[in-house]
Amino acid sequence: MIKILRYTEYLYLVVAIISVYKTIELWNTNREGTYIFIFFALVSIGMFIFRRNYRKRFEKRKRDNQQ
Repeated sequence: MIKILRYTEYLYLVVAIISVYKTIELWNTNREGTYIFIFFALVSIGMFIFRRNYRKRFEKRKRDNQQ
C-alpha cells in the first residue's frame, strides 16, 4: 500500500512537468490555451505536496502503533 502511495506522488510530479513544458511550448502561439496547463501544473504540485505529507503521517502513525 505504501509503495502505491509513493508512486502516485511522483505521477503528480510528472503531470506537473509535462504541463510546464506544454505551457512554455505554446505560450507564444496560443496563450489562452496555456492557462489550462498552468492550472494543471499548480494542482499537480499541490497534490504532490498533499499526498507526500499524508503518506509521511500515515507511515509515522503506523510506526508509532507498532512500538
